Amino acid sequence: MAAGVAYNPVMAKPSRELFEVSCPCCGGLLKVDPETRAVISHVAPVKPKMFSDFEAAAKAMRDNEGRKESIFRQAVDAEKNKKDLLEKKFQEAVKKAKETPDEGPRLRDFELD
Repeated sequence: MAAGVAYNPVMAKPSRELFEVSCPCCGGLLKVDPETRAVISHVAPVKPKMFSDFEAAAKAMRDNEGRKESIFRQAVDAEKNKKDLLEKKFQEAVKKAKETPDEGPRLRDFELD
């Protein structure tokens, strides 16, 4: 049997018709050619409306303001602690470098020519 050709047990001969597969990422419908194993077409799934009306959308935006403020505060705190974190990482790397014996000079790629 040729590679890339789907086997149809009823007819006992290779099927050359396109077959449909559900996309695992988006849930869309993919049409695949069995001979070339290529996606021939993609039909995106219908996305439901996020909000039923304008008032619901406005309420969600107001509720989202608190979340944005919290994320901003976390980013500011992370930036304040960034220096200490980098210093600790550097000290750990220096400690590890001192513990690891140096095996002499290493050749770099351009030195091999």
